[in-house]
Amino acid sequence: MADIKEREKWSGNADFLFSCIGYAIGLGNVWRFPYLCYQYGGGAFLIPYYITLICGGIPLFFLEVALGQYTSIGGLGIWKICPIFKGVGYAAAIIAFWLNCYYIVVLAWGLYYAYNSILSSSLLPWSTCNNWWNTESCRTLVQMRNYSSVLSCTSTDLTTNASIAACMQNVTDHLAQYTSPVKEYWERNALQITDGINEPGSLRIPLVITLAIAWIACYFCIWKGVKWTGKVVYFTSMFPYLLLFILLIRGITLEGAMDGIKYLFIPDLSKLKTSALWIEASTQIFFSYGLGLGALVALGSYNKYHKNCYRDTLILAAFNEGTCLISGFVIFSVIGFMAKTEGKKVSEVADSGPGLAFVAYPAAVAQLPFSPFWSALFFIMLIFIGLDSQFVTLEGFITACVDEWPILRRRKELFIAVVCFISFLIGLPTVTQGGMYVFKILDYYSASGWCLLVLLFFECISVSWFYGANRFYEDIKSMIGYYPGRFWKWCWIVFTPFLCTSIAIFSLIEYEPVKYKSYAFPKWAEYIGWCIALSSILAIPIYAVALFARQTGSLSERWKKITTPAIDLNPPIDEDDNETKQRMLAEHTAAMTNL
Repeated sequence: MADIKEREKWSGNADFLFSCIGYAIGLGNVWRFPYLCYQYGGGAFLIPYYITLICGGIPLFFLEVALGQYTSIGGLGIWKICPIFKGVGYAAAIIAFWLNCYYIVVLAWGLYYAYNSILSSSLLPWSTCNNWWNTESCRTLVQMRNYSSVLSCTSTDLTTNASIAACMQNVTDHLAQYTSPVKEYWERNALQITDGINEPGSLRIPLVITLAIAWIACYFCIWKGVKWTGKVVYFTSMFPYLLLFILLIRGITLEGAMDGIKYLFIPDLSKLKTSALWIEASTQIFFSYGLGLGALVALGSYNKYHKNCYRDTLILAAFNEGTCLISGFVIFSVIGFMAKTEGKKVSEVADSGPGLAFVAYPAAVAQLPFSPFWSALFFIMLIFIGLDSQFVTLEGFITACVDEWPILRRRKELFIAVVCFISFLIGLPTVTQGGMYVFKILDYYSASGWCLLVLLFFECISVSWFYGANRFYEDIKSMIGYYPGRFWKWCWIVFTPFLCTSIAIFSLIEYEPVKYKSYAFPKWAEYIGWCIALSSILAIPIYAVALFARQTGSLSERWKKITTPAIDLNPPIDEDDNETKQRMLAEHTAAMTNL
């Protein structure tokens, strides 16, 4: 810790807590958790989900925060506790960089939808079929209902189950030739999507503008350091909750809302036999908590040494899981309403990822009174939920670089601006007419499940096996004043590494090439995706081998050098931390009394 002098600290006790809430609670809570929950058996999905949460998610969250707080260094500098694993820090920084480049495009889409919602006076632009982007096959919900009633299968001539089934199939086939105005707005207006990645098309200027606005917002959220960021997150992390509760109240009062909520939680225990369920549940935990990206280490490094990070970890876990459940109620109450009004099953209405946020939900709010208001409210919430996750991830990357190369600290504001501008340029292909295909490649490979799991495995064993779980427990006690339960130690030593390894292996065994809906990507695009994936994970063995080769002496001497902590680990005393001074004085008095 002597390496980093006069390090900034959070100006308030709650700054760290709100920053972590804003970071960990992101877009995955809003669209991915509800979708996965109903796709994989409702309540059955929650079983492996909570097993992974308890044995992997929370222990790793605690480990990263505690490690950052103890060392007061960012995601690259912390590996002075075990130099051979510094490649893990580089891998995390590379993944965070890729994630920053493409994740922000979702905010650009959200800004585009929010802007058009606010401009709408009475009808949303995706509620009608008389716009320039609509095709002849576009049909509104009212028109589809009329077709369904005309093509009814309730005739007395249909006397057998087979004839009724054949009639219903004919109705379905007939209606399938039509498209909804919501889908056409998403694909033909917002994206203006081409037929494949081979056809990039031109830049979508409105999306370029919204992408630039999103990056400017990120820059000004972190440009003045953590004291400024700590104040920004009070609003960016809490304001979405206000909107979320407003949408929740509106959602559960809709007709058919309970059908959607029931579908979300009804368990299908047969799904537990599928490996895909366990893989998806586990990766959802690691992604939703933002593990392995260096951001949590950075946030923890700005804590005062004696802050109770263990208590904060448990509070944040409760916040995260509560948000997942509330988001599930919000989304599926509206999906249930949509299924009721369209006469469909819930499974036929909902979609995953962007389709859930930019197709299913807009279609539902278009049917509500004052639809522009509810639509604007939803997309503003989406923007704020994604914004703080974005700028905190960016802060983690910046902190790692600035701590590793202190010369950057002198021009930190300029460095942040350069990183934002370069990331903006790299992200431009995602806002072309073929940008969705580029987005899908980056989303599927840059932070792919097995890459992140491999990174987390090495992160965990570097602390628990090499640095030493017992030593780390002593470090934690020196910070918070007591030992956490032994359960966390066993997780770091056994359960979490086993979980990461087994799921990473199953992910590779179950690997399927990336697809966008029914579109299969060409081989060259898949190869580029693998290059992006390996660009991060190969940093771990390459750095370890290079560091070993640079050492002198025998093999055992070299090994000892690269596995021995290369940092001053004497705990500091916060001069303005009166509570800690009193506790240390009490411990000293007790020790003298025993003597």
